[in-house]
Amino acid sequence: MQPTATVLVYSDDSTTREQVRLATGRRPAPDVPVVEILECATPAAVIKELDRGGIDVCVLDGEAVPMGGMGMCRQIKDEIFNCPPVLLLIGRPQDAWLATWSRADAAVTHPVDPVEFASALASLLRRKNLQSV
Repeated sequence: MQPTATVLVYSDDSTTREQVRLATGRRPAPDVPVVEILECATPAAVIKELDRGGIDVCVLDGEAVPMGGMGMCRQIKDEIFNCPPVLLLIGRPQDAWLATWSRADAAVTHPVDPVEFASALASLLRRKNLQSV
């Protein structure tokens, strides 16, 4: 059986979640596991899934409503034991400092550029796999 990685995607916008799914594909790089996407549209759903465990990477939409991905990132980094790495979708390159404030592990601009996104996600998956070995 092939190993898999679970990626939680938080956005209230189904189009954004679809862009992330399409940019990820079956796997974002040949040297990382096949990815299973878990979609969440509300902050409560994100917390519930993280409490359940088994999430390898979180992708959070910085423009999500009612709680943006930056605030969500800061909250889960404070509240979730062994919080998985977070890839933040930011509206403008100038928002990178806010991604740092939120303690995101990586940030890419929205709309999703498939190459940039897949590279950032693969990097976080590699780092997660190295930590778990």
